[in-house]
Amino acid sequence: MTITEGLLVGLQAAMQPSILLYCFIGVFLGTLIGVLPGIGALAAISLLLPVTYHMDPASSIVMLAGVYYGAEYGGSTASILLNLPGTPSNAVTCLDGHPMAKQGRAGVALFMTTIASFIGGAIGIVALIVFAPYITEIGLEFGPAEYFSMMLLGLVAASTLASGSPAKGLAMVALGLLLGTAGTDVNSGETRFAFGIEELSDGINLVALAMGLFGIAEIISSITRARDGKSAEKITMRSMMPTKQDIKASAMPILRGSGVGGFFGALPGTGASIAAFMAYALEKKLAKDPSRFGKGAIEGIASPEAANNAAVQCAFIPTLTLGIPGSATMAIMLGALIIHGIQPGPMLMVEQPALFWGLIVSFCIGNVMLMILNIPLIGVWVSILRIPYHVLYPAILVFISLGVYSVNNNASDILLVGLIGLLGYGMHLLNFEAAPLLLGFVLGPLMEENLRRALLMSYGDLSTFVTHPISAWILAASALILLWSLFNVFRRFLQRRALKAG
Repeated sequence: MTITEGLLVGLQAAMQPSILLYCFIGVFLGTLIGVLPGIGALAAISLLLPVTYHMDPASSIVMLAGVYYGAEYGGSTASILLNLPGTPSNAVTCLDGHPMAKQGRAGVALFMTTIASFIGGAIGIVALIVFAPYITEIGLEFGPAEYFSMMLLGLVAASTLASGSPAKGLAMVALGLLLGTAGTDVNSGETRFAFGIEELSDGINLVALAMGLFGIAEIISSITRARDGKSAEKITMRSMMPTKQDIKASAMPILRGSGVGGFFGALPGTGASIAAFMAYALEKKLAKDPSRFGKGAIEGIASPEAANNAAVQCAFIPTLTLGIPGSATMAIMLGALIIHGIQPGPMLMVEQPALFWGLIVSFCIGNVMLMILNIPLIGVWVSILRIPYHVLYPAILVFISLGVYSVNNNASDILLVGLIGLLGYGMHLLNFEAAPLLLGFVLGPLMEENLRRALLMSYGDLSTFVTHPISAWILAASALILLWSLFNVFRRFLQRRALKAG
C-alpha cells in the first residue's frame, strides 16, 4: 500500500462521527490537563485507561493519543502565565515565556506557542508518514555507546543554557547530576544517597523538582514584589498578533525545533523534555545575542514548543513500527494497544492498515482542532493574570500540591516540592539558573545507565565509545562545542584586557 492509498484508507476511518468525537474529547482533556500544572499526560492517560476497556480499539487509542499531544499544547499556558510548567517538557518555556508575560506580551507569547505547536505537530506527523521506516532504522543503530554520547552532548549543551556565568551553569549541571543519582541503583538494587529517608528510595520526583524550582520559587520571590500591572491589560485579538519582527525571529527556530523534536522523539528513551531543552540550547548557541535569552526572547518559546510537539508525534514511530515505547507515557499507550488485541510492530501497517493510517489522520485532525480550540481561549487564560495575588497564590499552591501528589500518591512529595522551592529561591537570589540543573537531572540517570551498559557489553573497554562511528561523531561534536566555548571565553578575556589597556 502506497502512502497515498494509506492516507485515503485512514481518512475514511478517521472521519467516522464516533472517531471525531473521541478525538475532540481527547484533545480537549489534554489541553485542560496541560493547563493544570504538574498533572501531565502520564497521570491522565493512566486514569483514563480503564475507561477505554469498553470502547472499540480505534476510538480508545485516538482519545488517549489526543490527551497525550493535547497536553503539550496546554502545558505552555501555565509556564508563560504563572511560571509553572504544565508538563516537564514545558519547563524550558518558563525561561522566556514568563518574562514576556511580565512585559505585557502574554497574548503574543501564547499565540506564538500555539502556532509553533501546530507547525511542530504538523511536521512531526509528516515525519511519521514519510520517514517512519528511515527514522526507525537510525534508531535501531543506536546502542548504549551512542546513547551515552548523545547524553554527554546534551550536558555540554546544558552548560550553554545559563545566561550568566558559565561556571555557574556548569555548577547547576553538576547539582542536577547529583540529584539524579539519589534513589535505587538500577544495577545493584542498592539504595544510594537517600540518607536513610525511605521516601527517597525511588529518587526525586521530576514533577516535584520542576514545580519547586519554577512554581514555588516564583511565588516566594513575588510575595513582597509590587505588581506592575503590565501583564493584566485586556487582551484583544490585535494585541495577540505578533509583529513582523516576531514572525521573522520565530520562523527558522520553529523549523529547527521541529527537526530536533522529530529526531529525538523517534529515539526510544529520549522524549519531549530532552527535545525541548536541546532545541533551546541550539537556538541560544546560534543566536547573535545570547544574552536576550531568559529575558523574553521569542525564539526561546517558539523553538522548544515546536520541538516538544514534534517529539510527541514522532514518539509513535518506534511504538507503532517496532513495539518499543520511547517513554513511560508511550509504554501505557503500548499497553492500551495490547489490551485491545493489537500487536504493535513491523506488521501492524500491513495487518491493520485502517487502524494505523486512521490513527495518523486523526493526529492531523486533532492538531487542527487544538489550534482552533486554543486561540479563542488565549484571552481567557490571560485573564488569570488579573486575579489578585492573595487569591491566586493559594490556588497555585493547591494545584501544585494536587499535581505532585497525583504522580505517586505520596504526601511526602508535597514536602519535597516545598524544600526544592526554597532551594530554587536561594538560587534566584544568587543568580543561578534552574534550566541547566533540570536538564542535568533528566539526562544524568540515562547517561549513567547507558555508560554502564556500554562498558558491560565491551568488557570494560573505553574505546567502545570511539570505535562506534555514530558515537565517535557525536563525541567529536561535543568536543567542538567545548572548544568553541573556551575560544569565546578567551576572546572575551582579551577584549576586556584591551579595553582596560586602552
